[in-house]
Amino acid sequence: MKTIKYITGCVALCVILMTSCKKDFLSTPPTDKIGNASILSDTSLFEAYVINRYIGVKLQDKEDDNTGFGRGFQWALWSSLTDESIYNNDDNTWVVQQGQLAPNNLGDAGTIWARSYRGIRECNYALSVINSLPLSAAHKNNLIGELEFIRAFRYQDLIRNYGGVVLIGNKVTELSDNLQDPSLFNRATITESINYASAQLDDAASKLPLDNSSVWALGRATKGAALALKSRLLLYAASPLYNAGTWQAAAAAAKAVIDLGKYSLFQGGYGQLFLTPSSNEIIFERLFYPVTAAHLPIELDNGPNSYGGYGGNVPLQNMVDAYHMSNGKAITDPTSGYNSQNPYVNRDPRFYATILYNGAPYRNNVIQVFLPGGKDSNQGSNPQNASKTGYYLRKFANDNYSITNSNEAGAQPWIYFRYAEILLNYAEAQNEAVGPDASVYQAINTIRQRASVNMPPLAGLSQNDMRAAIRNERQIELAFEEHRFYDVRRWKIADQTENVPAYGVAVSVNVASPSGYNYAQKIALTGRAFLSQHYWLPIPLSEIQTSNGQLKQNPGYTN
Repeated sequence: MKTIKYITGCVALCVILMTSCKKDFLSTPPTDKIGNASILSDTSLFEAYVINRYIGVKLQDKEDDNTGFGRGFQWALWSSLTDESIYNNDDNTWVVQQGQLAPNNLGDAGTIWARSYRGIRECNYALSVINSLPLSAAHKNNLIGELEFIRAFRYQDLIRNYGGVVLIGNKVTELSDNLQDPSLFNRATITESINYASAQLDDAASKLPLDNSSVWALGRATKGAALALKSRLLLYAASPLYNAGTWQAAAAAAKAVIDLGKYSLFQGGYGQLFLTPSSNEIIFERLFYPVTAAHLPIELDNGPNSYGGYGGNVPLQNMVDAYHMSNGKAITDPTSGYNSQNPYVNRDPRFYATILYNGAPYRNNVIQVFLPGGKDSNQGSNPQNASKTGYYLRKFANDNYSITNSNEAGAQPWIYFRYAEILLNYAEAQNEAVGPDASVYQAINTIRQRASVNMPPLAGLSQNDMRAAIRNERQIELAFEEHRFYDVRRWKIADQTENVPAYGVAVSVNVASPSGYNYAQKIALTGRAFLSQHYWLPIPLSEIQTSNGQLKQNPGYTN
């Protein structure tokens, strides 16, 4: 039987695997190879093929078997390549944290190039045959928009990690393709790459439905998802690292999502947002079936050691210190009321929904990272899983789910786009374009003053002060959601944020202290470093070699 081929990087290698990703809308045949003839003769199989393009197969250790667009719920989160957290037991993340990236060693970031071009090739195949299928014109139009969105998402992942990329267009690559074909290896400029993906999203937005429905199920791309991705792309394009667009265009792209009038901020509690599928704040998400979610549950991966958790992605003191006091003042402000020996009192409410700290209430108990004898320290049970930083991750975890029984957990959505990001995109772009006008304050204060947060509104700031405030707000509001890695790079401040040691906290019992403990800074991971070439990832050496050296490496890396 002839099988559909796909590519790793720009070279075709093997057959497409059709596997369920446990999405709410996904129901596919139990086969793992589907021939061309079957797909072309059965519209339900073709639709299943399109739906499965939201996921990809496992390409390296410690990845989910059905990897989505992002790293959600897969061992090390992308936050553990930043100043947000470290992955307690490494799992190929420390090579990035310690500045050892190389074309032959990308650590946890090693599969982006391969997975993205595989996905692009798969979308191109579907687009090349869709007009031969007996589908209604309207539904065919929707599917074309969906494929264009998925393809643009893959290009976005390439662009934000590598800069200018190879634009394949609609070409369906085959094993027999001539390696001298320049379309396989010539990298476009960043501007050309972003313009191409943006144009695809414009077309996708014109074809996709505004709402999910019984036909267009939850979890599939909509018009809002396409416009949200365009907003992110154009925000990146205008940023200093890219220098490939304008802030005015970025503001307009975010405004287009706002003007849909469809989305609003979730008012049921900041922490609850990440446990609630399909709220009005969510623009695009990955959904999982309850109970039977086939991936490592976040409760098990990140839970404290005394509860049976692996203590995986542990927040850094660097991140903890970014949370302001509830009066809106930074902890470095001597008038803020911050007490370094009672450090977790009166902080931004989002802190308590995101970080587990010494004394934090948790599962009818409290977190104990103190020494001597704290049950969640390295003197507690399962000491190999005790946090190296003195903190554990609360965000995304559902305390009603079991930690030790992975068949009873893991059904939370993974949110790719939500309305708060769009408001922050708009605030940043508009502030850079014209300064802090009323619409900038409206966007950012709407986030700060929603129910359960209620932080003081910003007022009377200069453009520079507003820039700093927006950057801090992104860091807090979008913590651990795969933004920080790209934000500090596009702002070109990673040489500052990523060259700071990975700090944690050492907690010791002291009955004379107001809190009952002494708190002291410690280094949780040694050797943290960032070099100028790390603003972009290196293209994997295997891809350079496969192209016979035609594919050009990013500056600063030696093949």
